[in-house]
Amino acid sequence: MLKATKLNLSFGTKTIYEDAEFILEDNEKVGVVGVNGAGKTTLFRMLLGEIEPDSGSLYSSKRRIGYLPQEIIVEESDLTVWEYIYNGRPFNKIHRELEEIYRRMETGEGDTDADLKRMQKLQDELEYYDEYEAEDKLLELVEQMDIDAEILSRKMNELSGGQKSKMAFARTLFQKSEMLLLDEPTNHLDVETKEFVTKYLRRYKGTVLIISHDVDFLNAITGKILFVDNVTHKIKVYPGNYDEYLKRAAEEKRIREIENRLRLKEIDELEAFVKRAREASATNHALKRMGLERAARLEKKKRELNSPEVAYKRVKMNITPKREGAKCPLEVENLNFGYPNQNLLYNGLSFKLQGNERFLVVGLNGVGKSTLLKLLTGALTPSSGRIRYNPRTDIAYYAQELDEVDPDKTVFENVVTPEYTDWQLRGILSNFLFYEGDINKRAAVLSPGEKARIALCKILLKKANLLLLDEPTNHLDPETQAIIGGNFNLFPGTIVVVSHNPSFVEQIGIGRMLILPSGRIEPYSGELLDYFYESNTAEEEKQRR
Repeated sequence: MLKATKLNLSFGTKTIYEDAEFILEDNEKVGVVGVNGAGKTTLFRMLLGEIEPDSGSLYSSKRRIGYLPQEIIVEESDLTVWEYIYNGRPFNKIHRELEEIYRRMETGEGDTDADLKRMQKLQDELEYYDEYEAEDKLLELVEQMDIDAEILSRKMNELSGGQKSKMAFARTLFQKSEMLLLDEPTNHLDVETKEFVTKYLRRYKGTVLIISHDVDFLNAITGKILFVDNVTHKIKVYPGNYDEYLKRAAEEKRIREIENRLRLKEIDELEAFVKRAREASATNHALKRMGLERAARLEKKKRELNSPEVAYKRVKMNITPKREGAKCPLEVENLNFGYPNQNLLYNGLSFKLQGNERFLVVGLNGVGKSTLLKLLTGALTPSSGRIRYNPRTDIAYYAQELDEVDPDKTVFENVVTPEYTDWQLRGILSNFLFYEGDINKRAAVLSPGEKARIALCKILLKKANLLLLDEPTNHLDPETQAIIGGNFNLFPGTIVVVSHNPSFVEQIGIGRMLILPSGRIEPYSGELLDYFYESNTAEEEKQRR
């Protein structure tokens, strides 16, 4: 069971929860939703023991919790993939503690009885985590997730964003947890891995809480939705998946509006009566008495009045190039590139972009989609071949891992450019929901969604006519995704995009797609894209056999 009772938490003057309560039963699959800043990730951090409530309680019957954070940070950069996943089970930590107990017992230090009890508990933990079977279990998971044997010996810091996400998910699943806390788990994942994760979570014998802006993913897995309300600071649980939650929430809103209209009408009538009673002659005791009674009822009706629905502020974005682009803004000829001690990602890759087209780069994780965009920006140098830009081509780049956002700078410092005055920049930042209280915050303390808004703002400020976009919808809520998708659709320039978001891809109007690693270029169609992923999955399954 997971239960919150009279939960209260504030950060400074900002209230997160106010007497929030909810109950979830064991083994439920629950989507956690709410606007940015409502307190979704904060709830996870409380469950992990990283934050204590100001008052109230948050109780979980599950003590072994697996956590997949939204941002994958590998502190030990020299870890191999195998070591990174294997360390998901705390064998090293347990053995270090056991060694310290052995040392104390040999030297006669400490409380022997307490040490013996702790030793037994640690031995039980090793048994729970299947220490002697762990490597076999990991190999089994590696095979199920279709992780190439070659990648297991590579360093984690050598992987692409999608590969890191896949390995982080493997580590989380390997932890043998009783509860999984997943924060935006499908970010960066290709279609094949997302399908595996979906099937795995459906079968998972434990509690799962998922923070996600991926509506299809939530609909496929969840049986309940936990809504964190940014206005009331309460938490409410809805039965059903995300679509069913939307219907119920919309019906509740409709009922509240009807109730408010009826209450407002009654309030108007009571106010009119009270006014007449107050203006009546002092000798009209009956009317005066009725006026006092109506006044008391009036105050009660005002207290019962629902708060008006808050219209949340939305991102505003209008990307206009400073000049018209060329008919052929970019040409790639016989491109070859591979990282040191690895196979070539491209061998003789060639293509030309057409002015104002939408060009999609597709392929499974690790085939070089992000690398191609880095080559096009000049961040990487090809082994051979040429990348030629028309002199009229201006480039703006959105990095999958938000590399363009400097964590050591403030929000404002990240967007400073000589072409705009401070006053203009403040106005533009407000369109991306950064106001006076936000612009001097260091980017390092921001959520991934806030960093993504900075990156989008930088794209707008460059006024480029060629946009290179690597997973631009990651970290963004569905409404913001729709807003930027509509803007990119109307953008009078060329777009090269890497995206695993089908709705976004359809919305911006893709014309052609480059399929990696083959280098084949095809006219875009959703059916062909589905067929590509299905056929790749089938071929890899055949090779494994």
